[in-house]
Amino acid sequence: MSKIDVVRAAMVEAMKAKDKARKDSLSMLLSALKNAEIDKREPLTEEEADAVVKKEIKQTRETYELAPADRDDIRAEAEARLAVYKDFAPEDMSGEQIAQVIKEVLSELGIEKPAPSDKGKIMKVLMPKVKGKADGKVVNQVLAELLK
Repeated sequence: MSKIDVVRAAMVEAMKAKDKARKDSLSMLLSALKNAEIDKREPLTEEEADAVVKKEIKQTRETYELAPADRDDIRAEAEARLAVYKDFAPEDMSGEQIAQVIKEVLSELGIEKPAPSDKGKIMKVLMPKVKGKADGKVVNQVLAELLK
């Protein structure tokens, strides 16, 4: 069952339960998934669907953060949407898992004592391995800690 089918089924459940906020959030997510599929002109793979969900989460977080302080309605709507989207998002790697992948990359590159000047080489090999599984900011922070 594709991510689109799962989201559509959840949306039908929300409609039956008369949960308008959840239905609206799922409708927006379903629309984003369908648009990505239309742009690609073929069904989305699991990784591509997960990337669309992560993109929606990121955009909703930005909406929440950029909302003026006096607009509690926008913030509440963004929070509710984030809670719904997280049900469909893939689980991110933990800091320990990212550190393990970094150690594998270091041994692959033959770097025993990484220096800050090696960061570019490391990231070039590391990012394709964690793409879609970890947030780039977290990966950067874990790598920065290891380079100290």
